[in-house]
Amino acid sequence: MMKENKTPGKSEGQMFPISNRYVELKVISDRHFKKQTHQEHEALAAAGELNEYRLQRRIKSELERIAPDRLFRWCFRSRRLPLSVMVSGVAGVGKTTLVQKFIFDWATGKHYQKFAFVFFFKFRDVNEEKMSLESLICQKHPHLQDKLPRVLEDPEKLLFIFDGLDESKTDLKLRRGEAHELCMNPGDVKPVTVIVASLLKQTLLEGCSVLLTSRPSKLISLEAGVFHRVASIVGFLSKERERYFSMFFGDERVSREAFAYVRDSQVLYTLCYNPSYCWITCTALKPCFIARAGRPQPTPKTVTQLFVSYVTHIMANHTQERPEPQRMRDTLISVGWLAEYGITYRTLVFQPHHLQVANVKFSPFLTGFLVENPQTNDSSQVTYSFLHLTIQEFFAALVHYLDYKEDKFRDTMAKARSCKEGDYEIFSRFLAGLSHPATKMPLEKYVGKFSAEVSRKVIGWLSEMNYEERQSREDPEGKRRLINVLNLLFESRNSEVVSGVVGKDAHLDFSELYLMAVDCTVVAYVLSCCEEIQRLTLDSCFIQNEGLERLRPELHKVRELSLSDNDLKDDAMKNICSVLKHPNCRLKDLSLGQNMFTEACCKDLASALKENQTLFSLDLTKNKVRNTGLSTLLEVLEAPQCKIQKLVLQENGLSDDSCERLCSVLSRNSTLRHLNLSANVYTDWCAEDMSLLILTSPSLTDIRLSLNDFSPKVEGQLRSLQREGLKIHI
Repeated sequence: MMKENKTPGKSEGQMFPISNRYVELKVISDRHFKKQTHQEHEALAAAGELNEYRLQRRIKSELERIAPDRLFRWCFRSRRLPLSVMVSGVAGVGKTTLVQKFIFDWATGKHYQKFAFVFFFKFRDVNEEKMSLESLICQKHPHLQDKLPRVLEDPEKLLFIFDGLDESKTDLKLRRGEAHELCMNPGDVKPVTVIVASLLKQTLLEGCSVLLTSRPSKLISLEAGVFHRVASIVGFLSKERERYFSMFFGDERVSREAFAYVRDSQVLYTLCYNPSYCWITCTALKPCFIARAGRPQPTPKTVTQLFVSYVTHIMANHTQERPEPQRMRDTLISVGWLAEYGITYRTLVFQPHHLQVANVKFSPFLTGFLVENPQTNDSSQVTYSFLHLTIQEFFAALVHYLDYKEDKFRDTMAKARSCKEGDYEIFSRFLAGLSHPATKMPLEKYVGKFSAEVSRKVIGWLSEMNYEERQSREDPEGKRRLINVLNLLFESRNSEVVSGVVGKDAHLDFSELYLMAVDCTVVAYVLSCCEEIQRLTLDSCFIQNEGLERLRPELHKVRELSLSDNDLKDDAMKNICSVLKHPNCRLKDLSLGQNMFTEACCKDLASALKENQTLFSLDLTKNKVRNTGLSTLLEVLEAPQCKIQKLVLQENGLSDDSCERLCSVLSRNSTLRHLNLSANVYTDWCAEDMSLLILTSPSLTDIRLSLNDFSPKVEGQLRSLQREGLKIHI
């Protein structure tokens, strides 16, 4: 049998070359499907690593790196070879490029030769179609007209790829009770979304394989269990960012200088996890480093500022002569209303009449934002689309500042507020970002002043946000909505608004929400606008050391900090110590449980604790401190200035050899009240020392010794010890 799509062409708005690398994928259990799939988290087609994310009974996050060619290999979560796979990722992170590379590798014989045919469709191209699956295939591949019955007779050899579910105008019919609408035969005429749902539900071509891509926001409306594997692509890792700069600039010296410049800007460097943003950054910086025209000032600090830099770069370098401001303004207004129409009516492919209605005159200048798409079967027919959906969303926000119309602005804001699926998330961030004077100033030099009324209304809208209301919701999407609110505040760069929204006694809880480094940058900015944070909970967020590095400069403002279950290793301890040593540190309660700290980092921790004068509680549950590490930490407890009142060392591999010194130090300590030594490997050999510890530690009021290796006899002896004011748990 023949193969289709042998050499996938360059898609609309492809911003970086397809390369043979890995992606980082997170596969999510059915039970947490609704909670986790809305994360921005995020895929990478041109670089990165692919991680299979499993949630164990104790909801421990583990990432297993796998290559893209394993998407349809055995899935441990569903215990089967998956037939339906969803790959999600934020705008611009590489979903389309991933599937193009997937098809290319299949067509060149590198993987998945079990598929005789791979059919690739974009939701944006078939948005308004009502047809049969047979018609859908023949429309794109007319030469299969006579062969189609033979092609479809063996579904197990077919793979259907549908790219951009978030670009579909209608929802997939995947909820229970909608089965009567599904297709049973390839000739059934239905909307394309019903055809896709029928393939996924296996009522149509049972045994075929289906791959979908989407922004994460669209996944919340889907029924859990429909997909055998759900994954999100996370973007460029550190080495991939550097390699991308090298490939983009070509010249090693120039690429090294440009990358060093970006790396010095923490925010800009973090934003480059997204391949599209990385391309925009390189595009905006290229003339500065190639022509040696000096560094751009100021450095972009937000996504909005990055897109402003890109648009001003196009205006400055891609016009034969600089047009007068009103003409440039009129051009951007026309493009903006076209973009706004598309966002409102979920239109991403525009016909010529759309451009006529919006008064858009296609020109070489506009190729920086819009692209022509000649039709496959008729080269005289051309459609148009924005270079990328994110660029369309930027212009849709920009037009309200350039051409304020009260009724349209009011209607758009109402839709943005009421939208539950995230369609207006990026648009709203741009709207918030353009309200800041420093952000819009570079554009105002080219197109004149922005509407002060829109800025006032947007700032008022941001000021009215109640982050606690979003955080306190019982539905699992509450924390992701909270992150979206913080992103709006981050883009606004309005510290007064941020501090007013967050307040003085804030408690931010992101536990069990996967946070990327860029999310941590957003959280750090919010913390920077506040004098003090009562509690910050980051348990099971998988922030790792890169995320902790972003947060570190502001964590000294937090009174209670929980970093449990984040896969933090010894190198992360230096960031924690930096927080403890901060001259204005306010940290009282620190939880580092369920990480991967060992005795090797205890020297640094002990040094920081000696210098710190605020910490009362330290939790190191389920690390690997062991006897050597405990001996180092005991130096802190025997120091007269020690203020630690609670120490949790549960499940740290502590043994009998540590007990004598522990007893000696605590007999002289006057501050420690709570000590947890549960789930270690203490045995009867240390019973005498443990008894002395219980009887001679003057300040202890609570000691926990459960789940050690004591015999029942020794447990009874320890339990029977009496000392006024002391509770023994064993």
